[in-house]
Amino acid sequence: MAITVIPFGPQHPVLPEPVHLTLKVEDEIVKEAIPALGYVHRGLEKLADIRDYHQMIQVCERVCGICSMIHAVCYSQAIEELMEIEVPKRGQMLRVIWSELHRTHSHLLWLGLFADAFGFESLFMQFWKIRERIMDINEATTGSRVIVSVNVIGGVRADLSSDQIRWILGEIDIVEKEVRALQETIMNDYTVKARTVGVGVLSKENAYLLGAAGPTLRGSGVAQDMRMLGYGGYSEIDFEPVFETSGDCWARSTVRFRETLQSMDLVRQAIAKLPEGELAAKVKGNPPEGEVYTRVEQPRGECVYYIKGNGTKHLDRLRIRTPTFANIPPLLAMLPGCELADVPVIVLSIDPCISCTER
Repeated sequence: MAITVIPFGPQHPVLPEPVHLTLKVEDEIVKEAIPALGYVHRGLEKLADIRDYHQMIQVCERVCGICSMIHAVCYSQAIEELMEIEVPKRGQMLRVIWSELHRTHSHLLWLGLFADAFGFESLFMQFWKIRERIMDINEATTGSRVIVSVNVIGGVRADLSSDQIRWILGEIDIVEKEVRALQETIMNDYTVKARTVGVGVLSKENAYLLGAAGPTLRGSGVAQDMRMLGYGGYSEIDFEPVFETSGDCWARSTVRFRETLQSMDLVRQAIAKLPEGELAAKVKGNPPEGEVYTRVEQPRGECVYYIKGNGTKHLDRLRIRTPTFANIPPLLAMLPGCELADVPVIVLSIDPCISCTER
């Protein structure tokens, strides 16, 4: 049987991201997948040369809108470590609240897109309808639905009133009830399981050796999550990573579904432990000479920021390693042997973010 070469992407009716793969197919079975990176490039890291270290928060937020809050937290923590700035406890806990709200709306968005990938349109619309409540919380508390821009070096610029906190808790209760109502469908429906169980299997050994991150890693049985490091306010919160062991598309979707429920619990914990006090520490001077690595857990997995200061308001270097970049090699290991019709489902199962990967 002859090998057929098929371009997959960068534009595809199922995928929201411009993923670009070259597939070698024999009789509808994928034999090899070759990535073509670089379709999206904005030069964001170069902006560190012309934007001062305060302005770079807004730049880092725009690496990816869906997880903009957590990008800003990672960058801010790197600067704060380099400048030896202690963030007030209230500021740390507010960062946790908005970070987990971002994780919730990111997972709900993905769950809807995943359902759409295998033709479950009603499930897609249900998840996106639920997600709107989280977006309303973001807009009401920060002024923006997606890129909230509440982080500053030393803490946060916005606060939550007691009325807002009561409203958030009420909205989260409604969201959790509506999400749980879909649990049987997303985890046990025949249509869903037919398209996900045993599809795109990534073994625990390969997940670890290939450097997978986030739900892609935890779906293969590796209970690793950067929130276990206790950075920021997470040191005050009870947390255990969610993981599954089958390593297929079903496992990765189940991890994200369970993490959605977990994130709402983490928001409740953070609100319960929200102390009184200042929102941000006063910042003076510029980052000194030196370099710092910092890691956080985004919805898609571990995100690493490296910064190098030189004593001026501009950084010598800003380097970002995002989770999708880490998950490309595992994706290439999942695709050989699958049917061509399963490629969009497998690709979407890693929750690719090409704007994160190709800055």
